Amino acid sequence: MADRVLAEGQVTIEELVQELGVSQMTVHRDLDTLEHQGWLRKVRGGATAAPNALFESNARWRGNEQVAAKEAICAAALAIAEPGQAVIIDDSSTALPLARALSSRGAYTVITNSLQVINELAEEPDIRVIALGGEYHAAFNAFLGMSTADSARSFRADVAFLSTSAVDNGHCYHQAQENVLVKRALMAAARRKVLLVDHSKFGRQALYELAPLADFDLVISDAQLPQEEQDALQSLGVRYELVSEEPHRA
Repeated sequence: MADRVLAEGQVTIEELVQELGVSQMTVHRDLDTLEHQGWLRKVRGGATAAPNALFESNARWRGNEQVAAKEAICAAALAIAEPGQAVIIDDSSTALPLARALSSRGAYTVITNSLQVINELAEEPDIRVIALGGEYHAAFNAFLGMSTADSARSFRADVAFLSTSAVDNGHCYHQAQENVLVKRALMAAARRKVLLVDHSKFGRQALYELAPLADFDLVISDAQLPQEEQDALQSLGVRYELVSEEPHRA
């Protein structure tokens, strides 16, 4: 139910009743619960997506989306991160499995604005964690804003792993302006930039442009990426990798 509202922006009670095969009372009760949790806002005859829950704007929602694809993408990204390197990991849920996997790979310096990444790696003896401070935003479980961006620009890392809310017409977009500000600074701080993005992000729309896909040295997605999106990447000259049991490079 939440997935439908978030995907379409709004939905009617009657549509949910017909699609899910449940009673209006059940739909109303479940919408009340989701409204209380912050996923949506009930309106007369239906529900609309709450602004802070749209697509990538809620950390709890992001963490439960496309879990298998994110893990496969991060497994491929792990091969890029060499022990001894300084690695940037942003606050995306897509990159979180990568942070968790680094602890078994050797010594790294990890630069991040993600509170969850900081907590994951804080007690790892071989991982040096550099936390980018700033204003804490609970919706992203991260530090964002001008001071965070300024801090990011003071570092120079070997590789940055980032994700995005939406990919459309060869460009990355994000729902939150303060997040875009920090992600751009993180990109500028890295010698090599890798975009981690599952297939569900392609064809989506979000409010603020982050960067062209061509600004990334590599885009890693999963094998469910539609052929037309693969063709678009090739036409743009974007280097990409699709991960499944047999990774594909182009």
